[in-house]
Amino acid sequence: MTTTLTFPALLRLIDERAGAFRAAVASAPSLDAQVPTCPEWTLFDLAQHIGDGRRDWAATVAAGPAPAKSAAEGAPAVPREREALEAWLAASTQELVDALEEAGPDRGCWTWWGASQSPENCGSVARHQLQQMAVHTYDAQITVGDPEPLPTDVALDGVEEFLFTCVATPSPWPHKPTAFEFHATEGHSWRLTVDGDGARSTRIPVPGTKPVAAAGEGPDAVGVSVRGTASELVLFVYDRIPADSLQLEGDAGLFDLLREWEPEE
Repeated sequence: MTTTLTFPALLRLIDERAGAFRAAVASAPSLDAQVPTCPEWTLFDLAQHIGDGRRDWAATVAAGPAPAKSAAEGAPAVPREREALEAWLAASTQELVDALEEAGPDRGCWTWWGASQSPENCGSVARHQLQQMAVHTYDAQITVGDPEPLPTDVALDGVEEFLFTCVATPSPWPHKPTAFEFHATEGHSWRLTVDGDGARSTRIPVPGTKPVAAAGEGPDAVGVSVRGTASELVLFVYDRIPADSLQLEGDAGLFDLLREWEPEE
C-alpha cells in the first residue's frame, strides 16, 4: 500500500467520505447537536461548512491560478430540512469532483500553501480536500456517537499530506533545531525537521532499518516521536484526539511549540 493516492482514487474517496458524512447527518437525532471536536459548531454548522467549502473550492479550481473564488454570493440559503440538506451536500460534493475531474491533476490552481512542499495544482487540492472531508466526517460521526477510524489508505496519505501542506515552510524555526517522527503501525514513517531553514518533511524507513539519532546528537536529532495507526496520527495532528491516545517517546512539549508556532510564510 502506497502513501500517495492516484488522482482518480482521490476523487473516488472524496465522494466516498462525503457519502459517509451525509450518512452521519441523516442518523443524527438533531441538527442542533454540538460537535464535540468543533465545540463552536452544531452539526448543521458543520454541514454548512462542508457544503459551502466544497462549492468555493469547485469555483476556485474552475478559475485556475486566479485568486480564490466564493460561490456564496447570490446562492440560496442552506436548507435546514433534512432531506433537502442531504441533497444540497451531495450536489456540493459533485460540483467539486466535477471541477477537479475536468481540470486534471496538473493544472495550476490558487492555494493557500504556496510556501509548502505541496505543488499549487489541482492534484494537491484534491489531496487536501480528501483530508478535509475525512476529518470532518469523523467530526460528524462522533457527534452522533458512532465514530469510525479513517480508512487506512486515506489516513496513510493524510499523515504525509498534513506534513507536506500544513506544516512545511521556509520560515525559520524560532527554537532549538529538532525533529519529529511519525510512525504508522501500518509500516510507514515520516520525519519533520525544524531549524533555521524552516520546516520540511521526508519519508523515512520503518524503525529498525537504519540508526535514528538520539536527541541532542545533531541539528536533525529526534526530539519526539509518536506512534499509532495512520488514522490515529491524522486525528492527533488535527487535534481530534489527545497525545495520550498514542505512544510518545521524547519531549512531548515540542508538539506544543509546533502548534503555537506561527510562521511568516
